[in-house]
Amino acid sequence: MKKLPLVFFLIIFSTTTHSQSLAQVKYILDTTNNPVGFVKYVLKKKYFIDTVAVVCTSSFLGRLDSLAYHGKVGKVYGPFKKENILIKILMKAPNTFYHVKHILIDTSLYSRAFAEKLADSIIDRIRTGAASFAEQAGNYSEDNITASKGGDLGWFVRGAMLPQLDEAIAAHKKGDLFKVWTEAGLHIVNIPDDPKKDTGYALLLRVIL
Repeated sequence: MKKLPLVFFLIIFSTTTHSQSLAQVKYILDTTNNPVGFVKYVLKKKYFIDTVAVVCTSSFLGRLDSLAYHGKVGKVYGPFKKENILIKILMKAPNTFYHVKHILIDTSLYSRAFAEKLADSIIDRIRTGAASFAEQAGNYSEDNITASKGGDLGWFVRGAMLPQLDEAIAAHKKGDLFKVWTEAGLHIVNIPDDPKKDTGYALLLRVIL
C-alpha cells in the first residue's frame, strides 16, 4: 500500500472535527510514512518510542516482546483490554539465538560428588542410546517447567541465561552434550541445533489514546 504524506492528513483533519473514529486513526497510522508526526501534530496524543528486546522466541515476558517478535513491521495493534493504547511496529532488527535443552540436578537434594556421578551416568545412558535426553529430563530434572518438555528451554539470546551457561553454550556446537555448574545446581546440556538469526529487537511506537 502506498504511504501517504503527513501534509495530506494535516489538510484533511484541519477541515474536520476531532471526532475521527478509531478505525480512521488506525488506518492513518497504518499508511502514513510519518506516524510520529501524525500522533504529535494531528492527534496531539502522548506517545512513547520503545526499543524492545526479544529474549526467548518460545515464551514471552509480556505483550511488548510478544508483539516485537510476532508482529508485522508497519502494522498497528490495539487498543488492548484495560489499556487504551495503540502500538505500531516501526522496525525490527536481528539477534543470534541458541537452542538449548537441559537437565537440572539440584544439589540441595544431592551432594556435589553424588550429583557429578549421577550426571555422568545420565550422559552415558544418553550417549549409548540406552535412554533419550527427553526421558532422562522427565526422570531427573528439577526444572519442573522444562522436564515435561524433554528439558527443552527453547531459543534464547546470548546473555539471557546464567553466566556459566552462557559461556559454555557459546563454546560448544550442535550435538554436544556436556555438564555445567551454576548457582542453580549441575546442568546436563544438549545443543540440538546450530545458532540462528531471528528477530531480536523491535522499535515500537506506543500511542496513549
